[in-house]
Amino acid sequence: MSATAGPADEEGATTLDGFLDGQLLLRQPRRGHRAGHDAMLLAAATNARPGDRVVEFGAGVGAAGLALARRVGGLDLVLVEIDAALAGLAEENAARNGLAARAVVLDVGAPAADFVAAGLPPDSVDVVLMNPPFNAQGRHQASPSAARERAHQASATTLETWVHAARRILKPGGALTLIWRADELDAVLAAVGRGLGSVRLVPVHPDAAAPAIRILLTAVKGGRAPLVLAPGLVIER
Repeated sequence: MSATAGPADEEGATTLDGFLDGQLLLRQPRRGHRAGHDAMLLAAATNARPGDRVVEFGAGVGAAGLALARRVGGLDLVLVEIDAALAGLAEENAARNGLAARAVVLDVGAPAADFVAAGLPPDSVDVVLMNPPFNAQGRHQASPSAARERAHQASATTLETWVHAARRILKPGGALTLIWRADELDAVLAAVGRGLGSVRLVPVHPDAAAPAIRILLTAVKGGRAPLVLAPGLVIER
């Protein structure tokens, strides 16, 4: 799950960075939201099989989705991103790494008709993975970067909106995987409780003695199995 900084482009606007011990190279903006541990954790926690249709919401430059595609070959991968410039970088990154993926410029909160127009109708997707904005407005200092703020700042309805969109496009039995703040576990359980079940939680700790800072959650559309609290994961630094 390591990331290694690389050289900037000629204008210094982006850098080329290595992830997965150099197995994945991503061009991303030097400033603003940058892919890191959360994206790699999300990819590692997502289960998929060759041939699955997989959609990443809020894909940015494609870090999580492409990391998953590097591990699981033969995916039908769609990278959904509201920022056209980042979506362009995501497609470039897919090509750079020899991975098949399609980037779609789309607001996750858009009406269902917009998803249909983008080729994502209801009940059509096997797996959705996402790292929604999770810093509540007013509780955390806003970033001076507009792009970074959009990637991190959540409204009161962000989580419900993203989960609802995922539930709509997932097939029955399809799975959602997301990463969220551990101190807002109650909110994420409430959001997935409508139409999703068979929840599996993995706490993520910065070190073995510290409280969890993230939660990795997987839930199944129509799932009925009891909630599972898996052993915690400690981030290696």
